[in-house]
Amino acid sequence: MRIAVAGGTGLVGRQTVKALRRSGHDAVVIARSVGMDLTTGDGLADALMGVDAVIDVINTPTVDPAEAREFFATTTRQLLAAEHSASVKHHVVLSIVAVDQVEGNGHYAGKRAQERAALDGPVPATIVRATQFFDFAAMVVGWTQRGQVATVPPLLVQPVAVADVAEVLVQVAAGGPQEGIRELAGPELQDLVDMARRTLAAQRTSLQLIPSWRGPFGVEMAGEVLLPGPGAQIAPTTFETWLAAQAVDGGQEPVGMAVDSDGDSTPLPTLREPAGDAVTTGVDVDANGLRLRSDGAGCRLAVQEEGSGRPLAPTGIYSVATEPGANLRYGKKG
Repeated sequence: MRIAVAGGTGLVGRQTVKALRRSGHDAVVIARSVGMDLTTGDGLADALMGVDAVIDVINTPTVDPAEAREFFATTTRQLLAAEHSASVKHHVVLSIVAVDQVEGNGHYAGKRAQERAALDGPVPATIVRATQFFDFAAMVVGWTQRGQVATVPPLLVQPVAVADVAEVLVQVAAGGPQEGIRELAGPELQDLVDMARRTLAAQRTSLQLIPSWRGPFGVEMAGEVLLPGPGAQIAPTTFETWLAAQAVDGGQEPVGMAVDSDGDSTPLPTLREPAGDAVTTGVDVDANGLRLRSDGAGCRLAVQEEGSGRPLAPTGIYSVATEPGANLRYGKKG
């Protein structure tokens, strides 16, 4: 099959293109860097000639609800119009588990608009909602780190490997349209604070971690909100397996790499729109929300505290000791 990947040079996009080629499919990359503009539709007609299915993994750095809804609705409509003209038979969208359960989050509002536009469009569509990626804990640490201290919310998640997401997207695209929503998660429940601790240990980095809701994430994401439903597909790769790859060679997809200016999509909690360039002026976003210029220079997004519930007080400062050969200490320091 000939399958196109919108956002095909981003983190998920690259892995999806690799998975397509491993499976013997003809992969077509749709990205601004190769001459297509999803906001205007420029270049899509030629790119989609002979394409059987499209996988959409694009993203935007904006988390203003109105802007996010406009971006995702516009790009989806442009894609679907071009697909319909080219007789594409299947449209697949990567979305976020619990996207319809977290209110007050601009990014999630945009993804809901994307899902609605896809399901209401002229091309049969399937939505694949995935949980957070394994490197998400490291990204949260990067967003909140101040000196040798970082704040991490005690989110309960069931994270998944990017490579597993890519494989599932390929399987779904190659199959018949399901015209509905399916969920994908990793094999194990994880505490985000513990994930951060273990990731830092694998990277041999020593920081103090403060488990707290007073920071990037509101208590509206507490409890089991971010977990998949009972019918979710479970991917095989464990967090421990992924961590071992990071310890050996930094993993196949290091955090913070430059991506195409169309970006790609991820389960992304709430972020504040940064000042400066917008996505249309050459700023890229990787699959964990790291804002990157097209020349590879990166700057972390500011994070936004949201949530309708009462913020909880920090539960204490924890020390992570990561000297080679040392036992990890995860003890309260008063």
